[in-house]
Amino acid sequence: MLTDPAAYGVDLDRLAVLYMATGSEWPETRFLVEEYMLPLLREHGVRFVQLARNGHLKRDGFTVLEDSRRPESLFVRGPWTLWDDLESVGTVPQQAGTRKCSLWAKGDVGDWWLTQVFGGRPFRQIMGYNADEEGRRFGDQTASKMPGRTGEFPLIDWGWDRQQCEAYLLKRFGVHWPKSYCTFCCFPVSMGALPAHLERMRSHPDIAGEVLRLEYTAMSLNPNSKLYGERTGSLLGFFDRSRPRDRACLEAFERELDMPWALYHVRRLFLLSHDGRRRPVMRSTDRVDLGRPQQLARRLISVSGRHGVDVEHDPLYGRTRAWVRPRRTAWPMAEELFVTAPARVINKQDDRFEEQWDALVSGSAARLRLG
Repeated sequence: MLTDPAAYGVDLDRLAVLYMATGSEWPETRFLVEEYMLPLLREHGVRFVQLARNGHLKRDGFTVLEDSRRPESLFVRGPWTLWDDLESVGTVPQQAGTRKCSLWAKGDVGDWWLTQVFGGRPFRQIMGYNADEEGRRFGDQTASKMPGRTGEFPLIDWGWDRQQCEAYLLKRFGVHWPKSYCTFCCFPVSMGALPAHLERMRSHPDIAGEVLRLEYTAMSLNPNSKLYGERTGSLLGFFDRSRPRDRACLEAFERELDMPWALYHVRRLFLLSHDGRRRPVMRSTDRVDLGRPQQLARRLISVSGRHGVDVEHDPLYGRTRAWVRPRRTAWPMAEELFVTAPARVINKQDDRFEEQWDALVSGSAARLRLG
């Protein structure tokens, strides 16, 4: 489209390329964009707009990091990133359902800018989904309600799959172009690309260490919070300390854990609606204490022992967890635990949680008092 824009009905003077900075792009992606793509945009005078969220909520708005026809660099992050959002609440991206993380970090931000700029006037939005992603085109057409927008999907229309796109880039630039996605993305397993993803991590052990900590923290608060789902297992299980490249990743993970830890009180409610359907799970997370993992573990083990509560302890990496109310299989139910984890998770409670909690557990007190 840059070399023959008229053939595609494109006026380069009226074209804008949008980039949403998620904050966790792979280093090689930034290098390739700055080495090959930005010079092309400068050569043709194409407007390149870099955007990012300001915070978790819609009312926080977004920031225009740069709006230029002479871009020199790709911004790594903005004021608030998807990583910040996940880490602050102690969770990981979810495989089930829509790609909410992508919509939150990229789709919403782009839509806010487009709405601000076009204000309902007609425009064409060209999306880069390849022919392997027909479902994403359908989802886009179904979800997009922006006035004046017409979505176009040339790669799908041409029948270009991921392999053909990579072949074109190799021929055009002479380099292999790895897929662009967040370092902690949960979708490589569903795309059949998990082996390549793990190799990429082994090439960036410091990144692997960060992602391992993100998942370890999430699984501390909820053992089901595995990056790649229940069937695949945790990311940690894919690394073997006897292999040098894997050992480098695990050592980076251990460095990530060398930080202040917290003792958290976590409660969940699994409730039913009036018609018997399962409602979204409600959660309350409260930081009880701050310290070193060994110190917090001793405290939790001591108090749990006095109250006859079983404790799980990970002697290798430090997590200690006491189940006050274990999760059952039948809804409605309440779950309650105390757990130690890296101190990156904020206090957070869903609306009306205490009211709903008291209604379900009949005001019965927890058997541990650590607050």
